[in-house]
Amino acid sequence: MNLTERQKQMIAIVKKEGPITAHKIAEILGYSRSTLRSDLNILTHLNIFEAKPKVGYVLNEEPMVQNQGKIPQFSFPVKKVKSPAVCITENSSVYESIVQMFLHDAGTIFVVDENEYLSGIVSRKDFLKSILGHVQIQDIPVGVIMTRMPNIIITTDEETILEAAKKIIHHKIDALPVVEQVGEGQYRITGRISKTTLSNLFLDIGQERM
Repeated sequence: MNLTERQKQMIAIVKKEGPITAHKIAEILGYSRSTLRSDLNILTHLNIFEAKPKVGYVLNEEPMVQNQGKIPQFSFPVKKVKSPAVCITENSSVYESIVQMFLHDAGTIFVVDENEYLSGIVSRKDFLKSILGHVQIQDIPVGVIMTRMPNIIITTDEETILEAAKKIIHHKIDALPVVEQVGEGQYRITGRISKTTLSNLFLDIGQERM
């Protein structure tokens, strides 16, 4: 797969400025973040970029030599395609959480406790229910409406993309938190994988084979 000129520019920026956020890359190039989303997914799929939670993108020090520049198949581990997770704290208000969801163009937000361990998850459906319930969303903490551990479906860096996709489809959810276990029932979020991630990957593979 040949990289586009824009993708080459993005690589040069990340090489020079990394770690750097998607917002900053878009700002430097003069594009919107949504315009660059597909490019970021491709460069991450190719293992050229590595997405680091709360930090941004860095140039991968170990390029995917065995893949010879082709987009990875669904047997590859989740860490190859995960994107940064949008996280908030339990005491954030429902209103603040909705703002963050729209600012990051995310369908799901993950909630962390004071130790930054995963404690909950909130979807668009949860926010809609709270709004339709006529509650004062500025005053209600998101912890009241979130789904709590251990009722959260998770994935890990080493799980295959196929297994993660099965979980998303089977449980009818929009996204999975990618986590690492740090203790009994305690997980630190390292990223996310969503329906959008899988759709973009499927499209990229299809275009590569045309």
